[in-house]
Amino acid sequence: MSAADEGRSLGELVASATGELSGLVHDEIALAKAEIRQDVKRALFGSVAGVVAAGLVVFAVPLLSFALAFWLRNWWDLPLAIACLIVAGIYLVLALLMALWAKRKLGKISPPERSIRSAKESATVLSHAKPRPRDGASDVAADRAETSDARAVAGDRAGSST
Repeated sequence: MSAADEGRSLGELVASATGELSGLVHDEIALAKAEIRQDVKRALFGSVAGVVAAGLVVFAVPLLSFALAFWLRNWWDLPLAIACLIVAGIYLVLALLMALWAKRKLGKISPPERSIRSAKESATVLSHAKPRPRDGASDVAADRAETSDARAVAGDRAGSST
């Protein structure tokens, strides 16, 4: 069945295919944006956890360290240097736990796999699509006949309207 049998010209078919291909590309881009947006949120939460860990280390540790070190010195009768080392060890363990939690959150970020898979499938389908072969002279003659018939009808209409 040719394009003329279906009532659609070659131009209409090309326009339809172009529109559908454009829609496919727009859908692929929208899917990629949605997946990337989700990964950005994960990265944001992981980064916030990292910043919180750094804030604890930079601001709170010195004050809490001195307070705990003096408490250990008074409670267990330890030398001040040993009490400070114990406190430093406690805060390093806490900072390590926060860093591991941040790494786990950031490790869940992955490339937009569904978009990549869908784009590859679309590319595979499009690479295997082949235009229908034409029968050479018979199709050219039919196209010329259709064109001359259309011109004749247009000429009749133009002549009768004046």
